[in-house]
Amino acid sequence: MQISESLRQKIEKGKISEGLPSEAELMRTYGVGRTTIGRALKALKVDGVIESVQGAGWYVAGTGDRRPLVERVTDLLRAEGAEVGDTFPSESELCARFGVSRTAVRTAIAQLEGKGFIEMGPSRRRQVRALPTRAGGS
Repeated sequence: MQISESLRQKIEKGKISEGLPSEAELMRTYGVGRTTIGRALKALKVDGVIESVQGAGWYVAGTGDRRPLVERVTDLLRAEGAEVGDTFPSESELCARFGVSRTAVRTAIAQLEGKGFIEMGPSRRRQVRALPTRAGGS
């Protein structure tokens, strides 16, 4: 309960305004195991303070972009004017940019590779292979 109260206060004071730290980061911060963090998060969820997004983490209720990560990454490519042959952001860059786990990023990358939008380049960096269209391409 101490952890859930600590997180609740951080949310109320605006120290956490959208995405919560990952469960692994919370475990390190509070020096407890996954089960304890899970109970704290569940208590906040039951109270309607936070909500979980499959593959993306925990968020303050009513904030943030809840679309699947693959859609958000596709929008990033469009917004940055990516062209065929451009270097695709690394896993760590995407984790930092979207505040999600490496597992979530790898899942999105696998989906983009499966759709033929990115591929592993000769320098062992992924590159843009094709550009998604706006209508249904993501």
